[in-house]
Amino acid sequence: MSVLHPRTPATRSSITQEQRHGANGLLVLPALLMFVVFALVPLAGAVVLSFTQWDGLGDIGWAGRRNWSDVVKDPVTGNALVLTFKIIVVSWLVQTPISLLLGVFTAGTQRYRAALAALYFVPLLLSSAAVAIAFKAILDPHFGIGGAPGLHFLAQNWLGDPDLVLYVVVFVIAWQFVPFHTLLYQAAVRQIPASLYEAATIDGAGRLKQFRYVTLPQLRGTLITSSTLMVTGSLTYFDVVFVLTGGGPGNSTRLLPLDMYLTGFAANDMGRASVLAVILVVIGLGLAFALTRFTGFSRMRSEQEGL
Repeated sequence: MSVLHPRTPATRSSITQEQRHGANGLLVLPALLMFVVFALVPLAGAVVLSFTQWDGLGDIGWAGRRNWSDVVKDPVTGNALVLTFKIIVVSWLVQTPISLLLGVFTAGTQRYRAALAALYFVPLLLSSAAVAIAFKAILDPHFGIGGAPGLHFLAQNWLGDPDLVLYVVVFVIAWQFVPFHTLLYQAAVRQIPASLYEAATIDGAGRLKQFRYVTLPQLRGTLITSSTLMVTGSLTYFDVVFVLTGGGPGNSTRLLPLDMYLTGFAANDMGRASVLAVILVVIGLGLAFALTRFTGFSRMRSEQEGL
């Protein structure tokens, strides 16, 4: 005759954990399926197309490694790659301090700050194409802002000077996307416990020291998140540049996403365009992994732990 042994608490706990993991797996399954269908499958298709010769309409022919070799040797693509990394660095240097300071400022509870915050976030409601069209008209050397009384010094060929146009593009991009990163910092600042500032005040710390020793350390996670979004987002700047400059003058603003578009749809070379698409994905994943790995973001604990 067998004897039934009651389940011990450890056994019940292990069963509960297994059930919980199984339920979590089912919840993740729809998102994982969407990622496979709309990310991995198109990426695999781009990798396959990068080894073919196709004009987008006719038959697809095998090209082997010729597309990759041509892209690596192409000086236009090399220049586009350099410009892309340059705009990543300059955009980060411009947007990060402005977004951080505006986020700290708009996190205040005063009414005038709330009103200014609402104005700051207006660019988020506009499409990139609309922003580019508006700035293209504003920066026109003949009919733009330089024609206003007292502003004749602004009547310059902003979009026609190869040495100046890239920084103009950075300014337009910053005008549109700084509000988004400001919103991230604003939300993060409002989550900082007031007790930290009270303790700092008791210790005699002024506004600047509180910002340096309390606010900035508490915003480390948000800074890394914002920087990751900013860096990877810089690899998708196509619509603003396409409408604003079309890659010109010359190739001075022909970034890698625009180079991919012009190669595929203007030159009708989908094989080489697929190579550029794969390169963009690899660069984006590499930069995101580097930011996560070398900043220690994946090992960070809650900033409010122990409070």
